[in-house]
Amino acid sequence: MITKVLLYINQPFRSLRNGFFYFTMIEINKLARDLKLVREKSPLIHNITNYVVMNNTANAMLSIGASPVMAHSKDEVADMTAIASALVINIGTLDAEWVEAMLIAGKTALAKSIPMILDPVGAGATPYRLEVCKQLIEQCKPSIIRGNASEIMSLSSIHTATKGVDSIDSSDKALNSARELAKQTGAVLVISGERDYITDGTRVETVDNGSTMMARVTGLGCTASAIVAAFAAINNNFIEASAHAMSIMGICGEIAAAKSKGNGSLQVNFLDELYNIDESVIKKHIRL
Repeated sequence: MITKVLLYINQPFRSLRNGFFYFTMIEINKLARDLKLVREKSPLIHNITNYVVMNNTANAMLSIGASPVMAHSKDEVADMTAIASALVINIGTLDAEWVEAMLIAGKTALAKSIPMILDPVGAGATPYRLEVCKQLIEQCKPSIIRGNASEIMSLSSIHTATKGVDSIDSSDKALNSARELAKQTGAVLVISGERDYITDGTRVETVDNGSTMMARVTGLGCTASAIVAAFAAINNNFIEASAHAMSIMGICGEIAAAKSKGNGSLQVNFLDELYNIDESVIKKHIRL
């Protein structure tokens, strides 16, 4: 049934129902509006993220126009979250103290209706990671969960294999898992892959921009979660905000890859594209 709908996904219709869920297309004017709002408001995004990606994530957020802060001490995360416009919890480098801080920050965000984005890095790699994710989902009720196909399928309790923190499954394969998880948790689910899927369990958005070279740069998935947070901070329609953020990621990654000789130059070119993207670039490159 999914295949039947996908045959029509690029047609200029607002939505297509197949009895259980429906696909919608991104509206360029709304995407450009949200990009402008991120730059005008420069929302403060509190990131509890992993050691590997802190610098890259902060630079990407600055490039798009958001204001990042990286704080993970359990003695200050509640106060930091309380003044932020959105919270990102990324479980890439876990330990017990960080988990405690994540739970404190997540509960603060929930109490104050601040959007929380969960990045379940390597959720299926170890039982510990999966258990931490379940705690965060149950106790903090994230607004958005963004991961690769294997991570999303692991969260939905479907047996799947992972290679460390990398996915060995396609995003297409994880769509049904994401839809069920969205219904169970109330969160918007974002699956990164060759085609990105964003769903609230009923509605599905797709993003086809991007480049396979992006997978060769450490932490671009983590960057995606942070960019999603920036857009969620200025648009409380979280499926729309997530789709807009993933479109920006995909367009910038695709343009940067075309200019790059390898993954080293891609990192720099990607930041430049985030900084320079505007409505004209979106209109020229977006794949609808």
